[in-house]
Amino acid sequence: MKLSDEAAAEMRALALSADMRDDMNAVAARRHNPFVVDGIVNVDAWLECVQEFNEFINHEPRPFRLIIGEMRL
Repeated sequence: MKLSDEAAAEMRALALSADMRDDMNAVAARRHNPFVVDGIVNVDAWLECVQEFNEFINHEPRPFRLIIGEMRL
């Protein structure tokens, strides 16, 4: 996708904007990872999330099928 000259100029102005930088710093400061507790990854919480997501999408694991082919470089 090619940007118009006007859009490119607007993006350059935003990149140099102190207000935009302050806004992005505020967003980053409020970022939260629910799987990290006290700097340690909570594997149980992650596994529970993955299992519940699979139930939500009704994902039935398929049996493994060997992929047969040749490698070309």
